[in-house]
Amino acid sequence: MKKLSPKQNPTLLDVPSLWQEEWQDMPEFVMEDLRPYRVINVRFRNEEDVKEFSRRMGQPITPKQRALWFPAMEHRRASHLRYTNSKE
Repeated sequence: MKKLSPKQNPTLLDVPSLWQEEWQDMPEFVMEDLRPYRVINVRFRNEEDVKEFSRRMGQPITPKQRALWFPAMEHRRASHLRYTNSKE
């Protein structure tokens, strides 16, 4: 079997993607980094400790809640946002 040179055998990165052909004149999009600065796992011995922690944090903690932000932060959702064509 004859081995092809890199010029004869392009890699996936050498082949233009469909999005590159279609993504002309689109608005710039910058994804904001929403990851937390630091995450700490806190464990409680009993329900009274959970209630005390909730009081001190100034945030309610529900039975199914797995995380909270400090200070409290509203959920940031973008599912309702859309790009539209100003010509329409």
